Amino acid sequence: MSKDILHNWQKKSAEHQKQYKNLLLKADKNKVLKQLPDLNEAAYEKIDCLTCAACCKNYSPRFKTPDIKRIAKHLDLKEGIFIEKFLRLDEDGDYVVNTKPCPFLGNDNYCAIYEVRPSDCARFPYTDEDVILKRVPLTLKNSTFCPIVYFVLEELVKK
Repeated sequence: MSKDILHNWQKKSAEHQKQYKNLLLKADKNKVLKQLPDLNEAAYEKIDCLTCAACCKNYSPRFKTPDIKRIAKHLDLKEGIFIEKFLRLDEDGDYVVNTKPCPFLGNDNYCAIYEVRPSDCARFPYTDEDVILKRVPLTLKNSTFCPIVYFVLEELVKK
């Protein structure tokens, strides 16, 4: 990780939550959406997810029906067995992993099912799409544990 903007980022993210919320709620959506691809790319140039994996260690994506079908097939398991072995229903009625960290996360922070991972994983941290503006509480939460989200929000605040 870069030492500049990312120095002490978790503390700064906690301190900047109100500022981020105001930015996301009041932003010119079209202007922000135009900036996201470049900001997302810059974030990934500075931050290596494999050094962090906080998302996989602390949270679970939703496993939607297409994800379950695809992953079970990849693992050569019946869908029911896959669900029984790896998933549980959360309070929202969504399937999520039944352990933390994710059972598919290796000690090297690589994902054992990366090629067929859930769509939530493939899209995370949503810093290149409108979810960052449409789901403000999710974006704010993500900024507290994902340095990519923090980086993108800090850059948006500067502009």
